[in-house]
Amino acid sequence: MNRTIRWETYMSTSERVLFILESNKDNYTSGEEMAKQCSVSRNAVWKAIKDLREKGYNIEAVSNKGYRLADNNDIISVEGIKAELPDDFNKADIFVYNSLKSTSDKAKELAMAGAPHGTVIVAATQTGGRGRKDHSFFSPEGGLYMSIVLRPELLFSTDSKEVTSFTGRAVIDAIRELSGIEAYIGGINDLYVEGKKICGILLESGSEFDSNTLQWIVAGIGINFDSDISGFPEDVKERASSLFEAGKATITKNALIARIIEKILDCQPR
Repeated sequence: MNRTIRWETYMSTSERVLFILESNKDNYTSGEEMAKQCSVSRNAVWKAIKDLREKGYNIEAVSNKGYRLADNNDIISVEGIKAELPDDFNKADIFVYNSLKSTSDKAKELAMAGAPHGTVIVAATQTGGRGRKDHSFFSPEGGLYMSIVLRPELLFSTDSKEVTSFTGRAVIDAIRELSGIEAYIGGINDLYVEGKKICGILLESGSEFDSNTLQWIVAGIGINFDSDISGFPEDVKERASSLFEAGKATITKNALIARIIEKILDCQPR
């Protein structure tokens, strides 16, 4: 393996095996090698592979070669996101959920409890996603929904327009670098491709009442990744689009999430 792995003590064998597979998508990794990397038995690796398959991962197995994730895997996971980040990137604390009412609600809850700058909440679906002025944001499978806790002292600015614009540019750059697709900002906080909305951005903040001091900002990002637009509400689908047609993405959600995290958290503080 090319990566130097420092396992977190809380990680299960399945999570460690998944990270290895996500980090070596183009190559087969033997059970022996994974057992060595994870400091477990070959049988423990086999059980981890079985567990991952039951969770929906399509894992190829070839005698005398080992295991590899099939090309059609695009399941969002902490391990999948971290595998797409640079080895020395330690600015993000990532949490992934199958479904949440709102990633921003969860991020705000954690921010108020003291979560650090760079806490990232990701969900495969949202049941109560929202945009500006409390408008609903349809958030079905096929989308990419994430929110990042930002601490004012670690930002280049606390001007709402500047931070919103910065977040939009970070998403645009990440999309272009990975896929070649050119998106652009429309209005205050929406991103478009060829005249159709593919992303909404919502920034929310919290202040200390007595001193009116800004305490935290949560940047919420919702992207129609390979969503089936035909299933969207009538009033939405006529003006919405998706980065890719359903099932035809040329990049993974994990890769795009990782690149967005990098671009937002690499900003220089004031």
